[in-house]
Amino acid sequence: MEIILREDVEKLGNRGDVVKVAAGYARNFLLPKKIAVPATDANKKIVEQEKQAHLRREARLAGEAQELAKLLSTVTLTIPRKAGENDQLFGSVTAADIADALAAQKFTVERRRISLDEPIRTLGEHKVQLKLHREVTAEITVNVTKEE
Repeated sequence: MEIILREDVEKLGNRGDVVKVAAGYARNFLLPKKIAVPATDANKKIVEQEKQAHLRREARLAGEAQELAKLLSTVTLTIPRKAGENDQLFGSVTAADIADALAAQKFTVERRRISLDEPIRTLGEHKVQLKLHREVTAEITVNVTKEE
């Protein structure tokens, strides 16, 4: 069965692609979840219009993310935490803590956009990557200090 994808589907195709799938997969999964539509001439025109609108929206979001990345490149966050005698933190600094510190400085970044391989567990200066858009990343400096 030929269908037109309305969203990117891993290992199947991207938005707007015409792909051939098993009838049961289309009927039971893709069509009910509105991930795809049957490949008719009318649907092809509609999906092409949606694709163009999506590309315009993506370009606008990429531009906004680029501007935010320029602003964030100068930001240094200072996060105080309780630490033991040998400068080992009692807790850790997580992506949520960094998102809260950014919000305090009037930057709105979602917690899931902050990429930490593992929480920060030591004092000092750390570089943290922010994935603002598919193609746009920014790097901020997080300085973890000992709480008095």
